[in-house]
Amino acid sequence: EEIEPDDSEPVDLDEEELALDDDIVPAVDADEDVVFDADDDEYEDDEDEDAEVDEETEDALEELESEELQLLEDEVSEAMLIDEVEELRAMRRAELTLDVDAEARRPDEFVCQSCFMVKRKSQLANKRKMLCRDCAA
Repeated sequence: EEIEPDDSEPVDLDEEELALDDDIVPAVDADEDVVFDADDDEYEDDEDEDAEVDEETEDALEELESEELQLLEDEVSEAMLIDEVEELRAMRRAELTLDVDAEARRPDEFVCQSCFMVKRKSQLANKRKMLCRDCAA
């Protein structure tokens, strides 16, 4: 039976009347347990997937670390010994001293006084200044 509120009279309720009855127990829906179980299964599946991803990540990191270590070992093995460095310096010094004798100029050649290149007489543009065609132009 419904009670229609009377708009004319204000309703005064005591706090005791408003207090919830301790005997009231909320109804438990059977589907709620199923959903809860499904959530648990999904959570466990997520954990399994996370564990797989973590293992894959660890494997990839270990592989990268091993490759890095291999590269470092290769660099160390390729490092020059002190004696080799000294030998290279000696070779460079010998190249810089130019111990090679220059050949004498042939009769059909001249040295341009501008670019100092040895050219054939056919390239001579100015006999008095001894300039080649490239420099005279």
